[in-house]
Amino acid sequence: MTSVGTGPETGPDSALLADADRPSRREQILQAAAQLFAERGSRAVGVDDVGAAVGVTGPAIYRHFASKDAMLAEMLVRISERLAEGGRERVAAAGVDPEAQLRALIGFQVDFALDNPALIVVHDRDLTSLPETEAGQVRRLQRRYVEVWVAVLARLHPGAEAAACRARAHAVFGLINSTPHSAGRLDRAAMADLLDRMAWAAATS
Repeated sequence: MTSVGTGPETGPDSALLADADRPSRREQILQAAAQLFAERGSRAVGVDDVGAAVGVTGPAIYRHFASKDAMLAEMLVRISERLAEGGRERVAAAGVDPEAQLRALIGFQVDFALDNPALIVVHDRDLTSLPETEAGQVRRLQRRYVEVWVAVLARLHPGAEAAACRARAHAVFGLINSTPHSAGRLDRAAMADLLDRMAWAAATS
């Protein structure tokens, strides 16, 4: 994920919700924590702040999470798992055509970025706050996701070295994951279309 600046103007981050219509209390806590961490930084947010955002006392949070750091770890590990798994699924569903696979990956990443700008901010600002075990797990999952893109890009650019395909993938992520800066400037459909076309141009030029 590319570095982003100020917090997003956004609603609930959908990637954290097990059931978007009726999220569990645990999911509500993660959702609220993601928004607060994005707005203020995880170090400036207390357990009581998260509790107030979901209508419970701070100590009640401890029935779900051992600490604020545990919330942050689950938040970042979970979304990294979903990206890695989702990327593989989209490629498999697209068949054998690398252009179709790339379109599927771009659409997947665009949907993630538009639906979860708070998570992009939290990842870029607070990953280094995780204990090394959890931070290493997030990085391994992210490398796995990047390699899904690299494999597709290598088929579209057969003369390119893997390092160049990897750099191209990260550049596309940077473009798409700029959404915290642009939230609300266009409606969702228009923004998705713009990001899709720009990412396609960057990935195939």
